Amino acid sequence: MNQLKEALDTLKETGVRITPQRHAILEYLINSMSHPTADDIYKALEGKFPNMSVATVYNNLRVFREVGLVNELTYGDASSRFDFITTQHYHVICESCGKIVDFHYPGLDEVEHLASHVTGFKVDNHRMEIYGTCPDCSSKEVH
Repeated sequence: MNQLKEALDTLKETGVRITPQRHAILEYLINSMSHPTADDIYKALEGKFPNMSVATVYNNLRVFREVGLVNELTYGDASSRFDFITTQHYHVICESCGKIVDFHYPGLDEVEHLASHVTGFKVDNHRMEIYGTCPDCSSKEVH
């Protein structure tokens, strides 16, 4: 639960009040490996917070994004997905079902330095997405 404590500390340091809803949304994001949409989070927590709206979830995700706890992933489909920021990692995305899986590849850490060296740019960050078909969808395909 260290990640949750650190995230809550970050919120406190930036002057963001810790409401029970914020706590629950953050905890859900940290424990979720599925890169949920705001709607997924709302559906998962509506039983616990009957008076919470989808707008509340969106507003809190915006706050988390602004303080640097959450990345908003927009990969061309209708709704953004949200990812709790841990280490630098990449995403492998299924073109059939939209599943997103984290992919760690430390070798790519050098890419920003190299890009900066070759172009003279001051590089802030980078993003890479890998597209394909997940094992579940591959096994459903008729050959």
